[in-house]
Amino acid sequence: MKVSALRSHLPFPSFALVAALFAANLSIAAPAAEPDFSGERIVSVLDEPRHRTVHKEGDLYLLDVQVNPGDESLPHTHSSALLVTYISNGAGPVNGRVSVNTDYVKETVTHKISNAGPGLMRIIAMTNLGPGESDVLAGRPQGMQQDPVVENEWFRSYRLRLEPGQESPALVFENPSVVVQVTEGKTHVSRADGITAELDEMAKWAWRDAGSAYRVTNKGSEPVELVINEGRR
Repeated sequence: MKVSALRSHLPFPSFALVAALFAANLSIAAPAAEPDFSGERIVSVLDEPRHRTVHKEGDLYLLDVQVNPGDESLPHTHSSALLVTYISNGAGPVNGRVSVNTDYVKETVTHKISNAGPGLMRIIAMTNLGPGESDVLAGRPQGMQQDPVVENEWFRSYRLRLEPGQESPALVFENPSVVVQVTEGKTHVSRADGITAELDEMAKWAWRDAGSAYRVTNKGSEPVELVINEGRR
């Protein structure tokens, strides 16, 4: 196990970009200097109290990460693929930027994160403890008209923008997926059986089961943007 400062190897966006976004508000130690957590309680990411599990399905965990201004997480260990949707740093919204780290599958990493403020730092994350799907291009969803912004053995991620009143085509994912609203607005995520989830603020989310057809509709008066993340297995 390697003990490290917060780091990643990200195809989208680059870690340099993520670091630039968070540098003023997220304390990051120099990667060359491995921190010493001796005497501190080290936990799994699933047991870190600021990384709250809000949904679980098999090997997939959805985490709502919230770090208050001036607060710092416990040292926590990552050992599985991680997909992160950034909602806000201490300075404000960051427009739902998405990043991924699959290196954790090969090498566990322990780090902690802190927020200098003045506002809340919030992340919606999915971790996949399973083996993933070896054929990266297999099983793309039905109805999605754009290419994924992230695609690997463990995850796919799409970004969707809807104008007022606009509705997506019927979307069918082979694996479980989660719709996360990343801008202000009001969105309905409607299942084929008529059950609808309403998302009315940033970071609200709706989980959809594998093979379940659904549509996403902008019910507000302004454009809305959403991220749809699929956990592959």
